[in-house]
Amino acid sequence: MRRLVLAIWVVGALVAAPGAHAFPNPADDPALLNTPIEEDGYDHAHKCLRKAQPGMRLLQGWIDRHFRGEPWGILRCEKLTKTTRSLHSEGRALDWNLDARNGAERRAAYSLIEMLLATDSLGNTSALARRMGVQEIIFDCRSWFSGSDGLGRYDACNRKRVDRTTAHKDHVHIGLNWAGAKGLTSFWKAGLGSR
Repeated sequence: MRRLVLAIWVVGALVAAPGAHAFPNPADDPALLNTPIEEDGYDHAHKCLRKAQPGMRLLQGWIDRHFRGEPWGILRCEKLTKTTRSLHSEGRALDWNLDARNGAERRAAYSLIEMLLATDSLGNTSALARRMGVQEIIFDCRSWFSGSDGLGRYDACNRKRVDRTTAHKDHVHIGLNWAGAKGLTSFWKAGLGSR
């Protein structure tokens, strides 16, 4: 009986531990492991569109089913430079409300990020992100862009004064490339987004 109680406690501790996931990484699903993985790449935004892209709506639904938090929005027209706009302008970015000051929310945010950036069983880095078409992630002054090696310092946080939202301390920002935004990457084609 004591061994059973200890085993249940250990399993419970693992599930509750930061970085632990309540379900296996979908990047290791047999439907994906037998399919070529997408290459790294980045699609800049250049215009303002009127609706969220279908792949972004799929991603929002998938996150909502598996992680705590709530959506803060997808679409808003926002210029970054003279020639580029935020991915929100084309309906290709999601802000997901999780606050870095709240321990449980911070753990949930990093659990999501770790799952997206984990290496799959075939050795493909950032496997789920690539299969979903994720090209950028920002949270708590840390950022990842397609092709980079893990989370790095988010440039906006290098300024002397930066508000919590700009620093992404109150939400996770996830941006998709065009293939992901259209729902044409291997994850969406395999129908895994509805699980």
